[in-house]
Amino acid sequence: MKKSCALLTMLLLSLAISAQDGNAGINEANTKVRSYFASGTNLMYAVGAVLGLIGAVKVYSKWNSGDPDTGKVAAAWFGSCVFLVIVATVIRSFFGV
Repeated sequence: MKKSCALLTMLLLSLAISAQDGNAGINEANTKVRSYFASGTNLMYAVGAVLGLIGAVKVYSKWNSGDPDTGKVAAAWFGSCVFLVIVATVIRSFFGV
């Protein structure tokens, strides 16, 4: 009985000692997310560049084959690339990173 009480007491003390302030945890998470944002933005730009190249090849292929909806496909690919760039810029401005 004495050993189990001592073990329980030690367990509860270790939990109380390792507890962390909630504000400190939130601030640490905020700092880590903000530090990853620059890498995420660069990744979005890289994805936009790859999609732009794929779109350019697809539009060129349709144009050479005489497909009538080439303009629609070109506008869709261009719009998706512009969307990625605008989203990265707006998020950076909105969150003040």
